[in-house]
Amino acid sequence: MVGVATVNEAGSGRDGRVEGTLVVVEKSGHAVAFHDVADGSLLDRIELGKYPHEMVVDGAREFAYIGHYGVRMSGDVGAGGSSVFVVDLAARALVRTIDLSPFNRLHGIAIDERDRLYVLSEEKAVLLRVDDPQRAEVPSAAVHTAGIKTHMVVTNRAGSLAYVTGLLSHTVSRVDPHDAAEPPVVVSPGRLPESCALSHDEKWLYVGARQDRELVALDARTLQERKRATVPGDPLRVYVVPGQDALLTTDIENRTVTRYDSDLREERSVRFEGIPAGISFHPSEPTAFVTLLDIDTVAILDLETFEPVGTISTGSEPDVTALI
Repeated sequence: MVGVATVNEAGSGRDGRVEGTLVVVEKSGHAVAFHDVADGSLLDRIELGKYPHEMVVDGAREFAYIGHYGVRMSGDVGAGGSSVFVVDLAARALVRTIDLSPFNRLHGIAIDERDRLYVLSEEKAVLLRVDDPQRAEVPSAAVHTAGIKTHMVVTNRAGSLAYVTGLLSHTVSRVDPHDAAEPPVVVSPGRLPESCALSHDEKWLYVGARQDRELVALDARTLQERKRATVPGDPLRVYVVPGQDALLTTDIENRTVTRYDSDLREERSVRFEGIPAGISFHPSEPTAFVTLLDIDTVAILDLETFEPVGTISTGSEPDVTALI
């Protein structure tokens, strides 16, 4: 492990380069909040339904779409939620919801370069497509994913392919979200594959097999295995660093964020006091925002030095963020 640092206190701070408003989904605060990155102050907060989870923002950064999962953790029982919350980011207001009933436990969510929305029902193992999420009242289409307890989804930029992880089937499915007659391609990369991410050239799909403590690289077209590597702990989430052939993982066992190269070799690691969960990236600066679930904090991580440069205190269990 190279270059380990620690954030010891939850407070507020910043690197001088980092400015803007950080949108934070509070999983157990049942809300979405807006924080000034410059001083960490709370600007606004919108109450949502119980246990919102994943969020995406459109290309113009005008609207955020938040899935209503409706239970705290994936292992919790319950029907969960069946709506997508539509938040106007400029007005800082919940402007409406998209009711996707009977599809429930909405968790994984993605958006393509045409701002078409893709929402994953964990309970029904169905991927829903919403072509005009600013106005639509119902989904445009739905496809079966051939997984069980489908939790996360990522699409290519064009939205022509989607990749879905199945927690109980231990699978990754490649589906065509525009053609339900096209059979899914399904593989098992390992036990409990929860998170996945596409390389910038969209040739490779990176998956974290949590129970096997492995990172796996798959051919994005065929899902044939290219490479796998053992990691120290539990790779909850996997991200591709913008503009680089590098990955970041959040390890909830060792409380670390670790950088790997495209061949899955470890390069750098940083340890936090809290449990790192989600990561989002500054659109133009080498900066990442890391949610620390159990201490209600977002850490600001300098990707060049790989050291924390500040923290923002948040509501209960910050899960997902986006800078606007």
